[in-house]
Amino acid sequence: MLGVKLAYRNIKEAGLRTWLNVAVLALTFTVMVGFQGLYSGMLAQSSRAMIDDEVAGGQYWHENYDPLDGLSLEESHGKIPEGLTEMAKQKKATPILIRQATIYPAGRMQTAQLKGIEPSQTILNIPSNSLASAEDELPVLIGKRMAKSKNFHIGDYVTIRWRDMHGTFDAVEGKIVHVMNTQVPSIDSGNLWVPLEKLQKMTVMENEATIVVISQDVSEYNSYAGWQFKNQAFLIRDLTEMIKSKRISSSIIFIILLFLGMLAIFDTQVLSIFRRRKEIGTLMALGMTRIQVISLFTIEGMFHGVLALCVALVFGMPLLFLLSAKGIAIPKVTEGYGYALSDRLFPVYSAGLVLGTAILVMIIVTIVSFLPTREIAKLKPTEALKGKIS
Repeated sequence: MLGVKLAYRNIKEAGLRTWLNVAVLALTFTVMVGFQGLYSGMLAQSSRAMIDDEVAGGQYWHENYDPLDGLSLEESHGKIPEGLTEMAKQKKATPILIRQATIYPAGRMQTAQLKGIEPSQTILNIPSNSLASAEDELPVLIGKRMAKSKNFHIGDYVTIRWRDMHGTFDAVEGKIVHVMNTQVPSIDSGNLWVPLEKLQKMTVMENEATIVVISQDVSEYNSYAGWQFKNQAFLIRDLTEMIKSKRISSSIIFIILLFLGMLAIFDTQVLSIFRRRKEIGTLMALGMTRIQVISLFTIEGMFHGVLALCVALVFGMPLLFLLSAKGIAIPKVTEGYGYALSDRLFPVYSAGLVLGTAILVMIIVTIVSFLPTREIAKLKPTEALKGKIS
């Protein structure tokens, strides 16, 4: 208890030097929590959007389907297994047929993906019910990014050309019936959504599909010949890896800030030991052991960390939680990044994140505070009283 009182008195008398160290550590703590919360919020928000709009409970892929290989789409179709057909009837699955197509906006030839989906499906959170229109037209659903890049509006017609199962080219005028507002670019940019039954007839692929999306309520997944099941973790792995790489790159900033804070603490301890040699000698002469003196200086360094955490909790945490409530505006340029980012990003700060960061900062502060104090063991009390260094 005496050592704690002496340590508190000493850092209090240090004045401005103490508060400069505290300010640097508090800034470091706030920035670390802020960045980690930002990435946690990005992962939670984006993964939730992808699961609701694209992934659901998982997907069965045709064995030839490769979303990164556009040429594989020609062979990426097959009869829907009876088990999946039964699940679709029970509204626990929805098949999607994907075909390569060419569109001609403003007379320009551009590639696109033609995706057939059941208008009455409820597995994915996309407005597919807008495709339940007249029989004599091909209704087309697009996303806001697609509409913006191609200058499409509701009611516009677009020429669509495709190849059927036998390789024969055909074309039709599709009518834009709805523009959906989705955060997921992989179901938006370059995608034309049409009724599944019409696309199957257009391509002579009756009862065939490329992928089958499973409801999130399904807990058991059977195996089907020619089809491979992909779970949620696999389907959002690109997003997870992107967030992971961002966390690693942000650690550079953390290391720099921690280095600055630890350097300030280290220099303070070294200077304190150098200037307080007589005090150290007096404490030893009064009966303090070297271990007790070392503990005194270590506790002084720890107090910097404690004060920094208090300052960060009083001033930094309210700011961070205000950002988590109000959100951070995301520039429009991020729409081209290829990830599900909404107009506002809401950071997520958990108790574990704050507590874990606080413990990390305190451990590092304690270690850095202890290292210079080892020199005290080399001091002789008689020479320390004279202000000399042994």
